[in-house]
Formats: sequence, C-alpha cells, structure tokens
Amino acid sequence: MSAGIGCRDLRVHAGGRELLSVPELHVASGRTLAVLGPNGAGKSTLLRALGLLSSHRVSGQILLDGRPATRSQMRDAIGAVLQRPILRRGTVADNVISGLRFRGVSRREARDRARPWIEALALGPLADRDARSLSIGEAQRVSITRALAAGPRVLLLDEPFTGLDSTTRADLLADLRAALTGQPTATIMVTHDRQEALALAEETALLIGGRIRQHGPTTDVLDQPGDPDTARLLGYTNLLPPALTGLAETLVARPEHTRLVLDSHDEHDDDTRSVTGTLRRTVALGIATRVDVDTSAGPLTCLHPGDVLATELPPTGGEVRVRIRHARSLNDADQDEPAARLASGTRASTP
Repeated sequence: MSAGIGCRDLRVHAGGRELLSVPELHVASGRTLAVLGPNGAGKSTLLRALGLLSSHRVSGQILLDGRPATRSQMRDAIGAVLQRPILRRGTVADNVISGLRFRGVSRREARDRARPWIEALALGPLADRDARSLSIGEAQRVSITRALAAGPRVLLLDEPFTGLDSTTRADLLADLRAALTGQPTATIMVTHDRQEALALAEETALLIGGRIRQHGPTTDVLDQPGDPDTARLLGYTNLLPPALTGLAETLVARPEHTRLVLDSHDEHDDDTRSVTGTLRRTVALGIATRVDVDTSAGPLTCLHPGDVLATELPPTGGEVRVRIRHARSLNDADQDEPAARLASGTRASTP
C-alpha cells in the first residue's frame, strides 16, 4: 500500500454482535474519502476503529503508510473533528494553536504555523474574539482549523457539518475543500449527506449494516446504485420493477425526476415514460409539493415545483399517470441503455 491510512480484515464487535466488517480499505495521502451511510450504519464505529480510538473489541490490522500502526503512532498522525465542536477557554487564536501546543510546539512557533490556516479558513477577523462567544458554525470552523494547523497526516471528520444552516455549511465545505487541495493529508469524512460527499471527496464508500456495499470515484458511486439499499441511500427512492415498466430490469428514480402527468402535453411528451397508479396524498413543502402515488408494484414519490396549485392536482383516490426521467438500472449501473429506453417513450403495458 502507498502512503496514507487503511485497514485489512477489520472487524469490530460489541456485546456479542459484529458491528463492522471491512476486508480492506485504503485512503492515500492527499485524497479524501467520504463514508456515506444511514444512521446506525457503523460510520462513526469505522472512524474510531481506524483512528485506534475504539472502546469496542477490534480485530484486524490498522495501517499507516502501509505498516501496522500503534496507538502512539496514530495519536501523533491524526487530527479529528467531531460533530459538536470542543473549544477551550481563551481566544479563537488560542484555540487554533492549542493542538500544536499539545504537541510541544512553542507558542511563538505555533502562532506562526497557525497563521496561514487561520487565513485559509477565514478566521482572521475572529482571531481575538472569546471562543465562548462564537456561533456553532464559527466554532466548528475553529475546530477544523485547529486540526489542520497541527499538520496531521490523517484527518478524521465525524459528520462535522451536522446542525449547520445551509449557507454556513456551503461556505465551510468550500473553504475546507480549498484548504485540503495540495496537502499531503489522507482525509476520511463520515456523513449521511450525499451532497457533502460530492463537495469534498474524490472517492466515496457506501456503508450499510456495517459493510461497504460500493466504493469508487464519488461521481460514479453517487449516480450508480447497485442494489435497492444503496439506491435508497442515494436518493433513488422510487423502485420500478419489470412488472411495472415492462422492461427486463428493475429501474430506480429520484422523486425530483418523477412527476404527475397534469395535461395532455405532458402525457404525449416523447422524452418521458409513464406508469399508472392511485393518488394517495399531496403535501405542500414550500419550495415543492410532494405527491405520493400507490402503484401495483409499490409506492412512488413525486416532487412538483412549489408554484403548482392544489387545484391543479387530481383528487386523492383517483387514478393518475406518473412520468419518469433519468432512471437508473440496478442490474447494470454502468449501462445507460435502460434509462435511455425509459426516456425514449417506448411504451409497455402497465397493470
């Protein structure tokens, strides 16, 4: 293995139950891996095990630069950022240099080494402020800057953007991505948000039930689910089996690519395929209207633009037709032919 962090035959047990099983994983220096999974998938368990921070029974090898790592080696190598920022008393600058000070660096040198990171993460105007006066977004920015300023070989991020508003999260993601570019740091971020993975990571692993289901380049993984579980995780919550579409394989589609046919123009649109069902409910969500439809093969969820009026929607309990775009095949996620056939307007009978 090349420089970076990884594992072989990693297993984590607690209370007689296996929480995690990862045969092999490697994140190279200078690369970022997003571990994407639902709540309870084992994401934080994996992060703690890789950092030799787990309180559970762990077996297998944790590798640093291709060699089995000891706790002391890993402690010196990693920087960690948790969901909720932990700040010490003092100013923002004091908190940023605290990681370096903990490693025995003099205060003067620590300030010199931290200054570029304070500027890179846009903390200059806050440097002299009492850390206890910060918002949660500002506090998390300080935590990330402190971790980076210490020059870690490995950066572990445990859902660091949870609880931040959308603007704060977007700004921090952009600044962190820019700060990591060109750095010899192997970064692992666990998240349940695919947009965070897309913004920050070159590679993504999908973790479900303590096992990695898919792993590869982020843009490929996020758009090519391999089974119903990974499809739901990636937002492809509408499953379209052959019995519904008349095709040979199961297709999946995201709600934003699924809408009711509301007029004759929609119904005869050659760029769509449609299936029939019964309208169960509509829910106004402000920027969109959610429409739930029951079909012979299960429920579908549609998202309409928020300016659709309630009077434009069919009555609950009535038969409706649903049009679908940008579907993916589960049988061969790399093959666009099923999706192309879906978009071609080639009709099949539906129950």
